[in-house]
Amino acid sequence: MAARKRASSEAAATGTKPPSTAAADPQIAPSKAGQILTYSLFFLLPYLYLIFYHYSIESELRKSILINAAISFAGFFLTLAMIPVASRYVLKRNLFGYDINKKGTPQGSIKVPESLGIVVGIVFLVLTILFQYFNFTADSNWLVEYNAALASICFMILLGFVDDVLDIPWRVKLLLPSVAALPLLMAYAGHTTIIIPKPLVPYVGLEILDLGWVYKLYMGLLAVFCTNSINIHAGLNGLEVGQTVVIASAILIHNVMQIGASTDPEYKQAHAFSIYLTQPLLATSLALLSFNWYPSSVFVGDTYTYFAGMTMAVVGILGHFRFDPQTGLLTGTNDGTVVNLFLRQFGRMSEKSLCILLLVFQ
Repeated sequence: MAARKRASSEAAATGTKPPSTAAADPQIAPSKAGQILTYSLFFLLPYLYLIFYHYSIESELRKSILINAAISFAGFFLTLAMIPVASRYVLKRNLFGYDINKKGTPQGSIKVPESLGIVVGIVFLVLTILFQYFNFTADSNWLVEYNAALASICFMILLGFVDDVLDIPWRVKLLLPSVAALPLLMAYAGHTTIIIPKPLVPYVGLEILDLGWVYKLYMGLLAVFCTNSINIHAGLNGLEVGQTVVIASAILIHNVMQIGASTDPEYKQAHAFSIYLTQPLLATSLALLSFNWYPSSVFVGDTYTYFAGMTMAVVGILGHFRFDPQTGLLTGTNDGTVVNLFLRQFGRMSEKSLCILLLVFQ
């Protein structure tokens, strides 16, 4: 997590601009793209195996998925190129933070560019909008919901960036996802049923439950849960983006398995719809993780956590600790977060080791 520093109040009062820090601030560290792509093969190889070998997927559907994957891959390199450029601009506007988990060390005094999730969000929207040209016709039944999904995601990116700049109180943050989900809720015309988890079927007595009008309330609450769950499970270099990569990879594998096992064209298209949004999310997040992995050279901000959470909510519908500068280890507190629970259970450990352990658990 970051303690963000703003322009001085004196400069704001006099109306003068703070002196540019571009010359004094060091350039951000090079990306760790090679390392991140190597690790990501752990998730990507099973996904590719299922698409090309294990399941017999219709050629047209596979073609659409691969076109989307190619566009997403281009988005990875575009995001990789834009982050250093955007970092210089946010530093000039005094939108930076200090890594509180490295306080007392030389790394703890370095200005780290903040809110770089805005780059990922913009590239994601460009990719998903361009993909419409290759996959949807003007009379497509899915186009309305696709654009409504993009409107909700765009709304959430805006609100997340506003939060980064204005530090909105928590009681307001809880309401933001509900507001951003409105375009999707108003355009939604699909089913209103949910599948009961198998362990609960004996107690509920049903495998499928029709919620009726309550389903839209359920979707709004799901958006609140997804966005805030990403935002709360944070505070370590690479944890916010890393968990998004893990979850997005799992979503992709799940969707391919559902497509391969089904004979219903509408059901297959619904899961393909999920893939069309998840692949760009994964690609752009991997590029951001290349800079955000330990030691982080950029911070993602609430812009990214809200954007990632809302994207996964859309796809699903259609901490505080103490740092010891002498040892470099984190110690858990009594705060009821998963991060602190792991520190209490497994003992003190470095920030990088804790992040890896949490991602393996996830």
